[in-house]
Amino acid sequence: MKIALIGCGNMGRAILSAIITKKVSTPEDISVCEINKDCRELIAKDFAVFTSDNSADVIKRSDIVILAVKPQSLEETMKQISGKFCKGQLVISIIAGKCIVTLQDGLKHNAIVRAMPNTPAQIGCGMTVWTASEAVDGQQMAQTRTILGALGKEIYVSDEDSIDMATAVSGSGPAYVFLFMESLIQAAERLGLPHDKASEMVMQLMIGSIKYVINSDQPLDKLREMVTSPGGTTAAALAVFANGNLTGLVEEAVTAAYNKAKELGG
Repeated sequence: MKIALIGCGNMGRAILSAIITKKVSTPEDISVCEINKDCRELIAKDFAVFTSDNSADVIKRSDIVILAVKPQSLEETMKQISGKFCKGQLVISIIAGKCIVTLQDGLKHNAIVRAMPNTPAQIGCGMTVWTASEAVDGQQMAQTRTILGALGKEIYVSDEDSIDMATAVSGSGPAYVFLFMESLIQAAERLGLPHDKASEMVMQLMIGSIKYVINSDQPLDKLREMVTSPGGTTAAALAVFANGNLTGLVEEAVTAAYNKAKELGG
């Protein structure tokens, strides 16, 4: 695959690394547009790919163009590349909150994939949810799966509203997990555990619990019940969560994220 990236910050660099490491493409067939000179030179050194500060240079060298600029830079970027795409080229956007129609109008191009990766994609453990315009053909759909699959798991959805839902769940979700971990570490420290011990306990707790779920054939509620002895320590803690309406707070938080995603998407 001949692939171009426009914008190569943290997520763009993660995509670049993944498609080379997983042999989705070769450095010779990859082009990167990055306006930051130091970043551009570092990318050329680290990955041996073609680099330029001119987006038109990389578009004409590629079959697939990945838009990875910051949302606030999209309008200016679209002015520079509008109308420069050929029939048969595919654009994959990972720009948060920007809908397909906005991209089609701004780029003067119809074959658009909109994808929502999350932070763990930077280490190949991401969850990317994506959808495509009607102009994207079967081969391009397969190519998209291959590219996004290099970042971890990928799920195709048939409508953009599901992308907004995914943004609220898996896109923003790492921050929810990190907040809970922070809170648990802080609670452990207040009990008297030193920070390094508390952090190690919580890190392994998360790793072990996730692996346990993956390897179990039981639903989450059954697994929770297995840990919770009546009248025991876990039951005491869960009662506090229930009294504070943890489930309701999580639902409220996810709904707020979903509504914000729809607002940003226009």
